Amino acid sequence: MENRKEELYSQAIPAGKRRYFFDVKETRGGDKFVTITESRRIFDNNTGEFYYDKNKIFLYKEDFEKFQKGLANAFSFIETGIEPEPVVVENDYHEYKDDRHDFGRDGLEEIEFKF
Repeated sequence: MENRKEELYSQAIPAGKRRYFFDVKETRGGDKFVTITESRRIFDNNTGEFYYDKNKIFLYKEDFEKFQKGLANAFSFIETGIEPEPVVVENDYHEYKDDRHDFGRDGLEEIEFKF
């Protein structure tokens, strides 16, 4: 089994009940990528203990510019209330009609959900 590489760079941003981590890692091929992790400390009423709920995004080099533009558009809309021009990407993967809502059901039967 391959040894897991440590982060090349890491920064934690405390934000109230949440903490955001920005980590730079490297693929086996030497390409760098970013993981963005949101961590929330949550109390479990059943066990009487705290646990951490973590959500992670992997952001690869080829998507940096699109991600940055999309995030800037969202911030701009919040600040001004004016809807910016959408990020247009030519020759990109278009299987989904609307990536926010149309994920299909393929593979959901194989996922074990824990509540």
